[in-house]
Amino acid sequence: MTTGEMVVDVSQDWVLACEVQQRSMRGHDRTPESVDFSAQCRQVRALGGDCYDFIPLPDDRIALVVGDASGKGLAGALMMASVHASLRTAALFTGSDLAALLRVVNREACASSLADRYATLFYGVCDKAARTLRYVNDGHNPPLLLRADGSVHWLEPSGAPVGMFPDSTWQEKVLTFNPGDCLIACTDGVLEAANQSGEEWGVDGLLHAAAAWQPKGSRGAATPQSAEQLVQWIFTSMDDFSQGCQTDDATVAVLRVME
Repeated sequence: MTTGEMVVDVSQDWVLACEVQQRSMRGHDRTPESVDFSAQCRQVRALGGDCYDFIPLPDDRIALVVGDASGKGLAGALMMASVHASLRTAALFTGSDLAALLRVVNREACASSLADRYATLFYGVCDKAARTLRYVNDGHNPPLLLRADGSVHWLEPSGAPVGMFPDSTWQEKVLTFNPGDCLIACTDGVLEAANQSGEEWGVDGLLHAAAAWQPKGSRGAATPQSAEQLVQWIFTSMDDFSQGCQTDDATVAVLRVME
C-alpha cells in the first residue's frame, strides 16, 4: 500500500447501510384511541428495494407509505432510499395536495435514477378525526380495505410508478373509514410467494388470511386483535403456504380504525 492510500472496510460499510435502511422504516407514537398501525419488511438479502413508513403530519394526520423498487439488493435499496427521502421531505412542504407531492417525488426519481429503474408506491393520508383516507396509488399492488361488515374494497392504481415517466400525473382518491375497518397494503413478494408446485399465494391467499384473522370467541364475538398481530398472522399464513421459501422482498403494512 502506497503512502496516502486508504483501506476501506467494505463489510463495515455494508453493515452500516443495512442499519440505516432498517432505521428509515419506522412509525411514530401510537394513538390507540383512534387508529392502530404496524408493518414489517422482510427482505431476501441484507439490503432490499421494499419500504414502508408511517409519517406524522399536521392536524392529527398520518401518512402510510408502502413502496417497492425495481431490482433487488443494493440497486433496489439505493432507488428506494432516494424515493423515500424525497417523499418524506415533500410531505412536509406540499400541504394536502397529494398530486403535487408525487410530481416532486417523480421528478427527483427521474433525474437521479437510471432509465430502467422505477418504484411502485402507495401513499395514503389518514385523517384520524374525520376517519377519511386520501390516497394515490403509483402502480402498486392494490391495498385491501377490509370493512368491518366483511365487505372488501381494493384501492386500484391511479397513476404510473415513480421514476418511469417524467410527465406522469396521478389522480387522488378518497374513502371514508368505518369503525373496525382495516387497510392492508403489501408488496409483490407477499402475493407472489409460491409453494413447491409453483402455485402463488396470491390475492386469494391474502383474502383468506385476512378473513380468518379474527377467530370467534365462545359467544360468537370476534376476539379483538391488533394491527401488529394481523401483520404477523399474514406472514405466518404466507410461510405456511410457501413452506418458508421466500424469493423476493416482502412487506406488509396494516392500518386499523379502532371501534
